[in-house]
Order: sequence, then C-alpha cells, then structure tokens
Amino acid sequence: MPMRDAARAACVSRVFLNSWRCYPRLTLDTETLGIHLDTDEEEEKIESDFVSRVDHIMQNHSGNGLKKVKIRTHPCRNLHPSNVDRCLQIAISPGIEEFELQIYRRRNMEYDFPSSLLTTARGSSIRSFVLTYCAFHSTMTVGCLSSLARVYLRCVHITGDELYCFLSNCPALEQLDLSNCSDMIFLKIPHLLIQLNLLWVQHCHKLQMIEANAPKLRDFNYTGMPIHISLGDSSQVRVIEMHCEHESRMIYFARTKLPSIAPNLQILHLSSCNETINIPMITGKFNCLKYLELEIMLQLSSLSPDFDFHSLVSFLDASHALETFILRVEAPALQHDVVLEYSEADSSRPGCLSGYRHEKLRNMMITGFCSAKSMIELTNHILEKTVSLECLTLDTTRGHDRRLVMIDKCLRMSKEAVMEAEKACLSIRRHIQGRVPSTVNLKVIEPCSTCHTLEKCYDALQYTQFL
Repeated sequence: MPMRDAARAACVSRVFLNSWRCYPRLTLDTETLGIHLDTDEEEEKIESDFVSRVDHIMQNHSGNGLKKVKIRTHPCRNLHPSNVDRCLQIAISPGIEEFELQIYRRRNMEYDFPSSLLTTARGSSIRSFVLTYCAFHSTMTVGCLSSLARVYLRCVHITGDELYCFLSNCPALEQLDLSNCSDMIFLKIPHLLIQLNLLWVQHCHKLQMIEANAPKLRDFNYTGMPIHISLGDSSQVRVIEMHCEHESRMIYFARTKLPSIAPNLQILHLSSCNETINIPMITGKFNCLKYLELEIMLQLSSLSPDFDFHSLVSFLDASHALETFILRVEAPALQHDVVLEYSEADSSRPGCLSGYRHEKLRNMMITGFCSAKSMIELTNHILEKTVSLECLTLDTTRGHDRRLVMIDKCLRMSKEAVMEAEKACLSIRRHIQGRVPSTVNLKVIEPCSTCHTLEKCYDALQYTQFL
C-alpha cells in the first residue's frame, strides 16, 4: 500500500493503526516515503522531508515484531548523524532478523555506526547485516550475535583488528562479503567460524594478507592485486574466482600458489589485466579441478614477443581432472599479419613436447581467438594431446555467448578487430581445421554480417570493458 494511503487508513481505523505499529518489514527510502526526486525542489527540502517522515514512522512504531529493516538515505548527502541514530534506536530492536543501512555520505561528514546497539539482547536474532558508506569502530562493545549468518560491508571504514573482533562474536556466520574496505591491511578469519562457506573480498586496496582457516569454506572470490593468501591446511574450497586490478600476474600467482592453497579446488575462474603470459612448469597439481576459465585483458603495450598463449599448457597439464577449459581474450587487434609466419615446424619447439595426454577434457572454448602463432600452437597442442575432446569452439569475436540477447546485438568490435577476426578465420582453416579429429565438433564463430560488416563497425572502443 502506498505510504499516503496507509496514513489515511490509519486515521480512520484503530485496528489498522495498531497493526502498523507492529508492522514487521520497514523499507525507508525516498521511493517508499513518496518523496519525488524529479522535481525542482532543493536538496535541503528533500532531506527535511526524508527526516520528518522517517521520524514520524519510527516514533509511531513500537518496535515489537520488527523483523526486517532497510534504510537507504540516497540522495540525502547531509543528514546529521543524530537523525540516523534516532532511527536505529528503534530499528535495531529485539527480534530483528535482517538489517540494512546504506548511507549516502557527504565527503566531510562520515557516519559512525553505533556498534553499542549490537548487544546480545538486541542483536542475537539478526541473521543478515548490511552496512555501506560509513565507519564501524568500537567493535569491542558488540555482544554475541549468535544467529548472524550473512555480513556484507561495502565502503566501510574498519580495520583488520576491528573486523576480527566483530567476527569473533558471530559463531554462526556462513557468508562474508567485503568490498572497498580500504582501512584493512590484513583479514584474519577466527577459527570459531566453522560454518563459513563463502568469502568474497573485492577492491580492498590496502589489503596485504588473507588468512582464513574455515573448515567448511567452499567459495572464495578475490578481486585485487596478488597478496599472501592462506586458506588453511584442511581447506575444502571448491570454487575460486580471482580478478586482477590494474596490472598484475594473477595467472602466474594462481598457477604457482593455488595448488597448495586449495588442493581440492574444482572450479577456477581467473581474470588478469596486462599480464605477460609465461607460465612456468611447476610440480604442483590441481588434482580435482574440473572447470577452468581464464579471462585475459590486454592493452596494446602488452602485445610483445614474450606474450605466449602456449605457455598455458603448463596450467592444463597440471589439471588432470579438467573437463571444461574456457579462454577469453580481450585485446586490441594485432598489428602484424602472423598467418603467413606460422609453419608446421613451430609445433616442434620444446614447449610443444609435453607428454601428458588429457583423458577427461571434453569442452574447450576460446573467445577473442586471434592469428597469433602461440594461440595456434596452444589449440593444436590440445587437439593432439586430448583424446576425450568432444567440442572445440573458436570464437573470433568478443564472445558470442555473451552477446546482448535481449536486444539481439553482438558486443561491439572496431574495424581493426573485424579485420583481425578475418585473419584468425583464415589461420583456423590453414593450420587447425585439418588437425581436428572426426569425433570433435569444431565450431568457428565469425563476426556476424548484421552487426560487424566493416561499414557498420564502431571505432575507438575500450577493449577492457563489456557492454
């Protein structure tokens, strides 16, 4: 029911008014409060309306029966902390299960969440706790949050010690999601979090170490620069996603470190930016890895003679249980024609002599397939060494499987990229197609004539971004 209609009903019905005072779910934002943002009202008027309406609602709510509270202050940038504090005194009441506070902050005013509200009496029933754009200090005053299963902190000022103290009071925690928490230098997960199964850490720029000895951890997602990561000697991690920020050696890090960090890993998704691929042959193995997806984003300066797609063979040969391999390449068009430079003699170089034969790899896909010699060598190596391969997809576009299905559009490509795709198709016909066994379904995806004729191409694209 719209807020205005609810207010009118409360004026004529005592039963409705009493039920409203015990209403279990409150979402307080400009939309639900009926504050129109498409008018010419000044910011001060909008903030005044927001504060007065929230105060009126909370003052008339008893706090009894309240289960779910969401407070989103956008677009009010100048709310005084005392206004938020008044609201929280009622919002965080005994019996509450889900709490979310999204502060739209002003640069010179930071809201410090009053952790003293999270006493054992008030907070023991909370199952989900979400904070954004505020500070969260003085965690020593937090009581036992015995029911808390999910914590999401985004752009929250909290140190590693303060977070450790807070988490030590959350014995039932199952999911921890941290994003843009720039004050943390280290993240240490208390040993008592035996139920933690999901850990996401993204864009925490000062972070140098993650130590998570959680016996049931299954899903680990990290975005940032390569750092020291320890997931415990008995880690049962099954899924890892790691994404780079700026220039990094994420693939090198994963190949050299992850076999010992996550020996039971089954699904691995890596993205790396401007990485010069030269993966060493190392004894560590991914004995349980079944799904591997590598996403490589390159700038023109990264395309050097040292850029070697074929060195990824080391990664594949370390993954004896691998069933699906996907390589996605986002790169500017190559500046030289390598199709004519490739010869059959190239397949005899030392890196191509790996003796391991894959018996479980069934599906392989490369998007952004180009005419680089090392790309051709990698493909031919897999064809030669994989007896179980069923489907090979070579996509010369930016990813047909990621096309914009709702509007029936492919991801945009520049004129140079379309020309490179034509060279890639030629290299496939000359140097790969004849090597494909009859038992393998080869799919070659070219730029579609509807979206990618040379006359219709878009210029000056940023290759590191998807639409």
